[in-house]
Amino acid sequence: MTVSNSYKKCNVKAPILQSERRGFIQSVALTSTLLIQEPSNAAVALPSTGAKAPEFELPNSRGEKTTLDSLTRNGKWTVLYFYPGAFTSGCTLEAIGFQRDIEKYRSLNTQIVGVSVDPVEKNAQFCTEEKLDFYMLTDFDGKISKLYGSAISIPGFGTFSNRQTYLIDPQGYLRWVFTDVESRVPRHSAEVLEKLQEVQKEA
Repeated sequence: MTVSNSYKKCNVKAPILQSERRGFIQSVALTSTLLIQEPSNAAVALPSTGAKAPEFELPNSRGEKTTLDSLTRNGKWTVLYFYPGAFTSGCTLEAIGFQRDIEKYRSLNTQIVGVSVDPVEKNAQFCTEEKLDFYMLTDFDGKISKLYGSAISIPGFGTFSNRQTYLIDPQGYLRWVFTDVESRVPRHSAEVLEKLQEVQKEA
């Protein structure tokens, strides 16, 4: 497993903290499906399909700012996917799946954008090392994850993005939300493509 050097920029000097944090994020990812299946505030907080997707402005891994408006003004559909942490096994597998199918998304006039609480530098390194042709957004304090009903707050560790995926149409309306992603990561991209074609026909 590749080890990110971005923690050095965050002044975390002890290597053991990197592995402990990574292990914790993987633990969060494994339990997030159970949390979202319970009748909880996280489930209630999910934005409604058919309504405007929550607005945001976040830095991306290419050193620019990205907003909902900047994503929709090009007339494309958007797969906005939230993930717990770059370089963890599940998040790497998920990103590779989207990259594998990138030409299929492009043929459907669709762009892929990831979101996590990881630093910009770490997301940039993740995109480079995994050769991803799409970028990641950094949701520093988890505020946007909360707006999208995709945040898990752990006392003592902070807020992480839950593994959820949102389909947004070219007008900025939310058309579908995938919540049970953690148990379906290997086939998630294929399922997103299938649903995307379905909702595009209905639009």
